[in-house]
Formats: sequence, C-alpha cells, structure tokens
Amino acid sequence: MEGGGGSGNKTTGGLAGFFGAGGAGYSHADLAGVPLTGMNPLSPYLNVDPRYLVQDTDEFILPTGANKTRGRFELAFFTIGGCCMTGAAFGAMNGLRLGLKETQNMAWSKPRNVQILNMVTRQGALWANTLGSLALLYSAFGVIIEKTRGAEDDLNTVAAGTMTGMLYKCTGGLRGAARGGLAGLTLTSLYALYNNWEHMKGSVLQQSL
Repeated sequence: MEGGGGSGNKTTGGLAGFFGAGGAGYSHADLAGVPLTGMNPLSPYLNVDPRYLVQDTDEFILPTGANKTRGRFELAFFTIGGCCMTGAAFGAMNGLRLGLKETQNMAWSKPRNVQILNMVTRQGALWANTLGSLALLYSAFGVIIEKTRGAEDDLNTVAAGTMTGMLYKCTGGLRGAARGGLAGLTLTSLYALYNNWEHMKGSVLQQSL
C-alpha cells in the first residue's frame, strides 16, 4: 500500500514537473517587484495599457477634404433661425410693454386684453422679420465672400456685416447706406475683437515676457 502510494506520488510529481506546476510557489508580493521585460506598465486598477485610453486622434471620421469646423453655409441656418426666434421674443416683450403702457387707463377687460395681444403679435412679427432679414443678408454675403476668397477669417465677417448694413439701409439714399454700413462695420468688428480677445491677450503677454 505504501509502495503504491509512493509510486503514485512520484508519478504525480513527474507529471507536475513536466507541465511546469511542480516548482516552488510564489506569492503576489514576491512577483510584484519582478520587472516585465518588453511589456508596458499596466494600470493597477484595469488590466489594460493606459495609453490605449488616451484619445490622441479625432473622435469623428470626416469625409476626405471636409473641414473640422462648420462653414458659413452650415451656420447660416442656425444664424437665421436664431435671429428670428430672438427677434420674436424681444418683440413680444416690447409689445407687452407698449400694450400695458397704452392701455394703462383702461380697466382689465376683454378689449384691453385683445389690444395688448395685438400689440404683442405685431411687435413680435416685426422684430422677427427684421432680425431674420438681416441674418439672411449677412449669411448670404458671408457665403459669397468665403467662396470668392477661398478662405474663412474675420475679414469675411467684417465685410459681410458692412455690406449687409449698406444694403439694408440703401433705401435711405447714400447717407442711409453709409450709416448702415458703418453700423454693420462697428458691430462685426466688435464681434471679431471678442472672438480674438484671448488670442490677442496671450500674444501681448508673450511679447511682454
């Protein structure tokens, strides 16, 4: 019996040694300090290489020749719609103010409510039409100038704003067109200055150092 048990143990040990499982056992603490030659360090929390978690490429796949930012044609729809909604909201508030002011001597009744509602509707439509028309002209000039020059920069913004003001006020003659162009030039110049303010401030600080 003992001989059979010894023979069985030898056989088991021989098979374990053959498959590499008969050596001395090592704990996780013993293996923690062993360098992994040819392998990248792994995260202690995830069994993956941390470098694979860093996205150093673009998140979206763009068609060949497409720009990473939206052009003026893509932004035109947002600009026109946003200006129409902004004009409608501002006009409604202005109409409510005017309606309450004009009917302040009237008692609260149905005629007064109807008059206030008519004022709100009229002013909302007026301002929405005005700002929507300006946005349409500005977007159209911006797209034309961009396609003509083949570049997209602040010069297109200033030129489109100036031409929009001139065309919108051209019914008032040369003086009206000049005033409209000056207003458009001023507004678009301030907008371009606001967009480049951080870049300009960084350039000034860099030059001062």
